[in-house]
Amino acid sequence: MSQLQRISLVPSQLQQEQILLTPQQQHYLGRVLRLREGDHFIAMDGKGKWWLAQLQGEKAQILESLTVETELPVSITLMVALPKGNGFDDVVRVCTELGVAVIAPVVSDRTLLHPSPQKLERWLRIAQEAAEQSERAFVPTILEPVSFITALATGTTSHRYICEARGNYAHLREVINQVSTTSEMIIATGPEGGWTQKEVECAIDAGFQPVSLGRRILRAVTAPIVALSIVAAQLESVSLN
Repeated sequence: MSQLQRISLVPSQLQQEQILLTPQQQHYLGRVLRLREGDHFIAMDGKGKWWLAQLQGEKAQILESLTVETELPVSITLMVALPKGNGFDDVVRVCTELGVAVIAPVVSDRTLLHPSPQKLERWLRIAQEAAEQSERAFVPTILEPVSFITALATGTTSHRYICEARGNYAHLREVINQVSTTSEMIIATGPEGGWTQKEVECAIDAGFQPVSLGRRILRAVTAPIVALSIVAAQLESVSLN
């Protein structure tokens, strides 16, 4: 079952027990993957539902629902100061593979990139492709970029952390070890050059706890990946024991 190709659907494609394939999906399944009439593949809605489907020309027949248990036990929101260039593409791709639930791009005082609306569409496509590849049950939500100060006012969870390279702060792993139970968590990582002192103070006032990711200075693209890797490893090691 794990060797079957996965494609993402939108709700309008589902009609009773059939899937209406888009021209792009037909081309991908038939021309690229060389699937033939009667071959099986997996359809996913990006919201937790998977189905085993059978190709039937321009449509597909749903054969059965599938149970998928690939999500992290805690919903993780990454608040990421946008890096320069196309670095955020890699952040979206890798963090989707690692299990992030929400990616919130923010514009900080030192942010150099001010993305166009087309960038958000590109990030959504990257997240969808990465979710298919990594067998995620959910496609992460990617929010529209806002200022860091605006983003600080969102969310209600008490488990909020801001990663800061300068200063004598506890390591994120140690802090996570002390968390008993929670359903969600927010982790903020900074831009090239790091957060300003004012931004760190504003984050603390908003309930964020400063944490360290280690002794080295990480790139803006590397930091969110490292932070999520640490949290995912801790959460999954606990849930498996």
